[in-house]
Amino acid sequence: MKITATIITLNEERNIARAIESLRCCDEILILDSGSTDRTVELAGNLGARVIEAGWRGYAGQKNWAAEQASHDWILSLDADEALSETLEAEIWNVKKSGPRFDAYTMPRLARYLGRWIYHSGWYPDRKVRLYDRRKSQWVGDFVHESVKPHGSVGHLEHDLLHFTCESIAEHVKTLDRYTTLAAQELAARKVRVPLTSLIIDPPWNFIKTYFFQRGFQDGLEGLIIAYMAAFYTFLKYAKARNML
Repeated sequence: MKITATIITLNEERNIARAIESLRCCDEILILDSGSTDRTVELAGNLGARVIEAGWRGYAGQKNWAAEQASHDWILSLDADEALSETLEAEIWNVKKSGPRFDAYTMPRLARYLGRWIYHSGWYPDRKVRLYDRRKSQWVGDFVHESVKPHGSVGHLEHDLLHFTCESIAEHVKTLDRYTTLAAQELAARKVRVPLTSLIIDPPWNFIKTYFFQRGFQDGLEGLIIAYMAAFYTFLKYAKARNML
């Protein structure tokens, strides 16, 4: 069992070294860059990754195309702001040693937000399929929240994929603006009409769900911020979608 790690990048010099250095269990590291103007490509090349530069195809399209360029059928797909924990890396080594029993594997993802690991707020365990046989899986999702759709059996790894999210509230607001635009475009493309009542009811409901039912209060101040941002995300997504139709 040989594995190609794939990472899509655009101006990720802050994160790329950490991601690549966590991938010692992989036989190849492939970076698909879509026009970085910082040192992403240079850093990746210096760390031994194979770098391909290509135009943007959308998140799912970009990740599928990266998998197609890989030298091996087994793909470990990471985002640039993610890294394998040492225990997850050891677990993947064991899968390689014993041979895969499934066609794809999920792994829990643990996020670091404003300097704190987030174990509640609906953010954990946030399981994702990231290790998969490209012959039996593909990425889907035209706009945002892309995911791997397996066509075979799925196993579950136990140790954490680490996700290094926003280091500041300003960064979170900037990211939220970009993703709400994509989410609104998806709603508009599907011709989903958002009633005014959804703008009024859904944002506060998402705050209540995140902070109370998903125990965001146990994540301290960061949990409170996440709950407010969840409400704001919903409001902006719906408001932008109404403006597009």
